[in-house]
Formats: sequence, C-alpha cells, structure tokens
Amino acid sequence: MTPLTVTARNSPTGPVLQIIGELDCTTAPDLRELLATLALEPGQLLVLDLTRMEFCDSSGISALIAARNHVQAAQADIALAAVPVHTLRVLRVIGLDQVFRLLPGTGS
Repeated sequence: MTPLTVTARNSPTGPVLQIIGELDCTTAPDLRELLATLALEPGQLLVLDLTRMEFCDSSGISALIAARNHVQAAQADIALAAVPVHTLRVLRVIGLDQVFRLLPGTGS
C-alpha cells in the first residue's frame, strides 16, 4: 500500500493538487479534509493532477465528487488531469467523465 501524498502549487488559473499514491477507503478522508480547508475564489479552476495516483476505489471516487461539490459551492470549477487508465474506465462506466472536465496532462 502506497500512502497518499498531496502536493500543492499555484497556477495562473488556480490551485493544482497532485495526488500521489493510493486514494482508497483509508486515505480518502484525508483528501476530503484537505479539500474542505482549500479556499477558492469564484471563477478559479482547481486541477487535481492524477499522474501519480496508483489506485482509486469507490471511496476515492466519492472524495473526487466531494471535491467537485466543494468547488461548486465556491463558484469555482474543477478538472482532473492525467487520469490513469483504470480510473478513467471507472469514471466512464458511471458517467462521471461527463461531469468532470478531463485534461490530458498536468493542466493549467
């Protein structure tokens, strides 16, 4: 099991969070907690860079949805960048590829 690490940086359009490791039932609450503290301005774009995310279970998907809800409450937007193939497959099956903006690389 690879622990979850989140690194943050700013871009001209808003924050970029790089999700590293496994986003699962053990680590998803940590991501939710971090996202709840993230201050966003209306119109900003939060990019979740998933390049180095190794695994994502249903709890991880739920944390991504919670992130979207937090961002929308701030009148901002969210995008998922470099979604791993296995996670992209799940997003497509459950229709979330139509809900999230998907970027090919590390975005913004």
